Amino acid sequence: MGPAGLRQDHAGAAAGEYSDVEFRAISAVLSGLLEVRQVLAEAAQRFAEGRRTVLFVDEVHRFNKSQQDAFLPHIERGTILFVGATTENPSFELNSALLSRCRVHVLEGVSPTDIVEALQRALGDRERGLGEEGIDVAPELLLEIATAADGDVRRALTLLEIAAELAADEGGRITPQTLTQVLADRTRRFDKGGEQFYDQISALHKSVRSSNPDAALYWLTRMLDGGCDPSYLARRLTRMAIEDIGLADPRAQSMALEAWDIYERLGSPEGELAFAQLVLYLASTAKSNAGYAAFNQAKADVRHSGTEEVPLHLRNVPTKLMKELGYGAEYQYDHDADGGIALHQTAFRMPWASGCITTRCRAAWKSS
Repeated sequence: MGPAGLRQDHAGAAAGEYSDVEFRAISAVLSGLLEVRQVLAEAAQRFAEGRRTVLFVDEVHRFNKSQQDAFLPHIERGTILFVGATTENPSFELNSALLSRCRVHVLEGVSPTDIVEALQRALGDRERGLGEEGIDVAPELLLEIATAADGDVRRALTLLEIAAELAADEGGRITPQTLTQVLADRTRRFDKGGEQFYDQISALHKSVRSSNPDAALYWLTRMLDGGCDPSYLARRLTRMAIEDIGLADPRAQSMALEAWDIYERLGSPEGELAFAQLVLYLASTAKSNAGYAAFNQAKADVRHSGTEEVPLHLRNVPTKLMKELGYGAEYQYDHDADGGIALHQTAFRMPWASGCITTRCRAAWKSS
């Protein structure tokens, strides 16, 4: 597994080349179950003749669960040496039965230095590259292209090719102005709805919770730069204001809704500043999950306590008969009690730590 642009198919081909076995490759995007069965039947025939087959499956996560199951008996019998490539997390996209029979190798993104070497080879390759074009580009500009590619060699080569086409009007010389034009709409690696998406939103949420405004602003910017839906960010930021700040600073919830509204009115990019200011505020203000924790405890109590009758002293007393039955008896009118609160019921544990209402709530519990 690994990000796009690493040529995982080359790793699969190498496995076949250095294992001295038959190598077959299929793509889960282009191949159906019929072709899979045919390839497996051929592998079974070779196995009967004493030869092994390396079966490389590109984009294996595109196969559904039943299609993935087709490989299991052949892996167990040793008919094939299964090699699958995916840009997704195998824990989420592969059958547990298939995953348990495989070893997972994680491929990292290519470093900018290595990408520069690939770009230099492309510039000098007269058969498959740009060697015939006579492109002139400064080393620092190649490094800028490599950095913008974000670990993806294919993206870097594409950017270089576009820059070379634009450089034709400049006598084959790639200038900083040319590169600015090429990189104007670049985006970082970001898979909407995939593992990286949830990793980044998790990083943003935890940075806010840990009161780290710099980190929170960074992850917000990463997600916006990658093309995350601003409405999703608005919902998550509002959730952070409710769950992690809550009653320690009730103003945070209003600010979250205001930032959401500002973005809806201004759009991008101006409205994104409202999100940036909100993130800085959420990460810097007091934190408390007391309301969140108390609500969860109350829900648990409701689930486990059954249908409790409303206590008599809390019931409505609209008739004389109800009063005679004890409805409303012994009710204490809070405004007449010391401190304005008459606490005599079971309390849910609320771990107040900080915030604007902490002192008042502590005083209320102590007086009960």
